[in-house]
Amino acid sequence: MSTPPTLKLPPCARAYRLDTARGAFAVHDARPDGHPAGTALLVPGFTGSKECFIGLLEPLAAAGFRVLAVDGRGQHESPGPREESAYAQRELALDVLAQAEALGGPVHLLGHSLGGLITRAAVLLDPAPFRSLTVLSSGPAAIDETQQVRVRMLIEALGTLEMEAVWQAMRELDPVEAADESTPPEIGAFLHRRWLNTVPEQLTVTGRQMLSEPDRVAELAAVALPKHVISGAVDYAWPVPLMDAMAERLAAHRTVIEGAEHSPNAEQPAATAAALAGFWRGVR
Repeated sequence: MSTPPTLKLPPCARAYRLDTARGAFAVHDARPDGHPAGTALLVPGFTGSKECFIGLLEPLAAAGFRVLAVDGRGQHESPGPREESAYAQRELALDVLAQAEALGGPVHLLGHSLGGLITRAAVLLDPAPFRSLTVLSSGPAAIDETQQVRVRMLIEALGTLEMEAVWQAMRELDPVEAADESTPPEIGAFLHRRWLNTVPEQLTVTGRQMLSEPDRVAELAAVALPKHVISGAVDYAWPVPLMDAMAERLAAHRTVIEGAEHSPNAEQPAATAAALAGFWRGVR
């Protein structure tokens, strides 16, 4: 889960609901002064939300880009049904395509973690609405075996407990984070609220996706779209050497953000924004 550095939107951004052919989605929309050099759509990861990208909004807008960070269906402030079929990967990928269409495309597409798998699926369904694809802290297939244990435990708990009880159980399993006094109270309260707002079926189905995702790198490499792989210097979900190899297979631009782990967007937003803006400027 990404912990945003702040919850305050910069002056260049506003929050609203983006209407699409597949429903309305909660977004943060940051706009530059003058005509944008491009538009980017940012898709969050497992247990995440649009707030995961809040640190990127101001520097990317200052670099000349319009940026929309979105809550996917069933995530935080975007509604979703209590039916597992609604969260199949294809359904989530079709949502991304609808969001891009609503923005007037083509857009630069970015997916963080689970969002990298969803955005990859969207590009493989139809690359036309996109100018580029950036995979942020996401790998070629299923997550690392050490993390699969945690996700399986979470899925099992979601099948038997209420969301509040699962939250408390997660805090007990991660005592260092739970006792981290450096997390401001308002951020801690937000993380709790976001968890309770997320549809449990969304977490269950997308958790299974991370456990069983096949390697689709060869398919993606065949798509004639500029690609960028970004990660921190350390990653627990997909080891960094795995992402290095994926970037080579994709003939993708590769960036490693020093001082960051699984969420460079929140941990080192200035460096991450600079890497994104540099890549997007080079896309023709």
